[in-house]
Amino acid sequence: MESPASRSCPRCGAPRAPAPECPQCGVYYFKAEARAAPVHRAAQTEEPAPLMETPAFPTTQPWVWKGDAEDALREVIIRAFALPTALLLMWLICSSGVGRMLVRTFLSMWLHELGHAATAWLCGYTAFPMPWFTSVSPARSPFFSVLLAGAFGLLAYRGWKRSHRPMLIAGLVLLCLQFIGTVVVRSHGARALITFGGDGGGMILGTLLMATLYSQKGSSLHEGWLRWGFLVIGAASFVDIFMVWRDARNNFGSIPFGQNEGSGASDPSVLSDTFGWSVNTMVARYMNLAWTCLAVLGGLYALGLYRARRGLVRLNVIPGGAGVDGP
Repeated sequence: MESPASRSCPRCGAPRAPAPECPQCGVYYFKAEARAAPVHRAAQTEEPAPLMETPAFPTTQPWVWKGDAEDALREVIIRAFALPTALLLMWLICSSGVGRMLVRTFLSMWLHELGHAATAWLCGYTAFPMPWFTSVSPARSPFFSVLLAGAFGLLAYRGWKRSHRPMLIAGLVLLCLQFIGTVVVRSHGARALITFGGDGGGMILGTLLMATLYSQKGSSLHEGWLRWGFLVIGAASFVDIFMVWRDARNNFGSIPFGQNEGSGASDPSVLSDTFGWSVNTMVARYMNLAWTCLAVLGGLYALGLYRARRGLVRLNVIPGGAGVDGP
C-alpha cells in the first residue's frame, strides 16, 4: 500500500505530480527520497528521550526569585529614608561650631570653589579651583570655549549613539548653558555670575551629587558605594551653604562680608561693592536658588520612591494591580 509520504514531495511536502520532479521546489523525487531514507532509518532506531518532569511552579502568581524581591525591597527603603536622613544628619552636624568647621573645611569648601570654576568655564574663562581660592583668567579664551563645546558635544553624541538618555540630556543642557554664558552674557555680567557661582554653584553641585542616589540600576554609581559618598558630600555642602543664607534673611550680620585671608574680598563683598547688588537682592537670589534645588530634590525623591515601589508591584511582592509584565 502506498504510504501518505509517497504521495507528497519529500522535500517541500507539496502534492506529488505525475512527473520526475516536483513543480513546487524543482527537486527530483528519487534523489530526495534517497537522501531522506538514511535519516528516516536512523530516527526509527533511536530510543525516545525520557520525559522530564516539569517543576511545579506556583500557578496563582508569577515565580519570584527571592534575591530579586530582597533587592527591590532594599531599594524602596533606601529611597524612602536615605536622602531625608542625610539632610537631617548634616543639619545637626552643621548646627554645632566644630561640626560646621569640619564640614566646611573638608567638604563644602571644595564644592564652593568648584562652583566658581564651573561657572567660569561655562562663561568662557579658564579657571583652576584651589583650597579657599579659585584662579580665574582675566579674559575669555576662545580656544578653551571651543574645546569645552567639543567635549559637551561628544558627550551628547555618545549618549545618542548608546541610547543613554541622561548622557544625551546632560550634553545638550551643558551646550545650551555654555552658549548662554559665553555668547549671550557680557563680560561684566559673567564676572558677577562667577562670583555668585561660589555658593550658588555649590548648592547646584550638591544637589547633583545627591541626585546620584537615584541612578539607574546596573550602573557603576548604583552598584558601588560611589553614590553613598556623593550623597554625603552633596548633603553636607548644600546644608552648610543653605544655612548661611537662611540665617541671612533675619540677620544681615551673618553674611560673610569682609576680606578673606590671602584671597581678597569675600564673595558677598564683591557682589555688593563691585557689582552693586543690594543685600536683599543677594539674599533673595541665593534663597530662590536654594528653594529651586530643594524642589528638584523633592521631585526626584517622589519619582524615585514611586519607581522603586513599582518594582515591588512587578515582582508581586506587594499588591498593585500589575504583574511582572505590567507597565
